[in-house]
Amino acid sequence: MSYRKEKVLSLTGTEVNGLDRSALQEQCALHLNEKMHGICFSPYEGEQEPGDPISEEQIRRKLALLAPHAKWIRVFSCTEGNDQIPILAREYGFKTLVGAWLGDDKEKNEEEIQRLVELARDGYVDIAAVGNEVMYRKELEEAELIDYIQRVKAALPNLPVGYVDAYYEFTNRPLITEACDVILANCYPYWEGCHIDYSLLYMKQMYYQAKQAAGSKPVIITETGWPSSGESLGAAEPGYENALKYFINAQSWSQKEDIPMFYFAAFDEAWKVGAEGSVGAFWGIWDHLERRKF
Repeated sequence: MSYRKEKVLSLTGTEVNGLDRSALQEQCALHLNEKMHGICFSPYEGEQEPGDPISEEQIRRKLALLAPHAKWIRVFSCTEGNDQIPILAREYGFKTLVGAWLGDDKEKNEEEIQRLVELARDGYVDIAAVGNEVMYRKELEEAELIDYIQRVKAALPNLPVGYVDAYYEFTNRPLITEACDVILANCYPYWEGCHIDYSLLYMKQMYYQAKQAAGSKPVIITETGWPSSGESLGAAEPGYENALKYFINAQSWSQKEDIPMFYFAAFDEAWKVGAEGSVGAFWGIWDHLERRKF
């Protein structure tokens, strides 16, 4: 192991908080060049939003940017052109966590489930995620979600199958936890108003709560991140340097502890403002013009 890599992995949260901007940028670059475990991938650009046509060219262009910096990508949907992503990702050397996006539209849910199973049977899925925060959004009943999970497990007996939601849902909903092969937990200190100085400690607590609920099952952090701009939420302040600090702390800890983590997100996307307010457009490591921010 080189000295530079050791320097990246040995920094504590306190040490990171004491770095100036240029030193933070250097540490961020070192992490990216060492390849992080995974990153959340969404292909939309400009004024595009879910449901709009997405081209093979734009997917390829974005995957090529990410390929030197991540081993896995997470895909959120299997319809409306998103099913191209895991197929193309294989060409760029990625492993894939592929999700069926579920909601209150039962017909659309069937399309998502069917395409997820097809992609997995064709060899384009390494981990299957059945739904994303659908309990948090209250768009399905618990029994309905469990039925979808069981159907996918039956169709894909040799593939790990799980469900993605906030870390605490796996404590609150043990039947869902029991139905999953792998626990896919979203951990966001920002969305719970945590100050950046305590965000790493809080994220660890989130992870270990999910770990306790999981028992012997593996736990993957499927989303975590910090916005680089936008309005504050309680003590959580967006900002360029805070986003850098959080990224470095999260990567250092997850690598040291060998915890699989998908960082949110690859690119800034304007459409997310509608659901999340001003911070919605600023979660990316790359900006909306595909320039690396850090």
